[in-house]
Amino acid sequence: MDDLELARLCGEHMWTRDKASRTFGIEIDIPRAGEAIAVMAVRDNMVNSFDVCHGGILVALADTAFAFACNARNEISVAASVQAEFLRPARRGDVLTAKSVEEHRGRKSGYYTVEIRNQDDELVTLFRGRSVATGRPLLPPTK
Repeated sequence: MDDLELARLCGEHMWTRDKASRTFGIEIDIPRAGEAIAVMAVRDNMVNSFDVCHGGILVALADTAFAFACNARNEISVAASVQAEFLRPARRGDVLTAKSVEEHRGRKSGYYTVEIRNQDDELVTLFRGRSVATGRPLLPPTK
């Protein structure tokens, strides 16, 4: 099995258990190991009192892409820290694409950059995440 096949298998395994991402209507693609793309449409129940997408929803979208990128190698990795910069508002009806790219992966930690862009390819949010590997496999053992 090559790296991409393993990454996609890990992603499929995670997806079956990720109730939060499915609730938000997020769709996932794994273009290569260490990268993930998460797509979500901003719905009525995602906007705040200023009629823009709630920042927590944007962080959830970025965190989803981050999680699928950092768990691509069959080792459970969790977020240790994140930082989000909100650059422009996302509005009801916008289709947002979060692309997570692995910047560095060491033995126990990894660093990822996530860009969220709207349907007009405008940068909405910049997100940086640091993951910590637990040393435990993500996929169940095969028989």
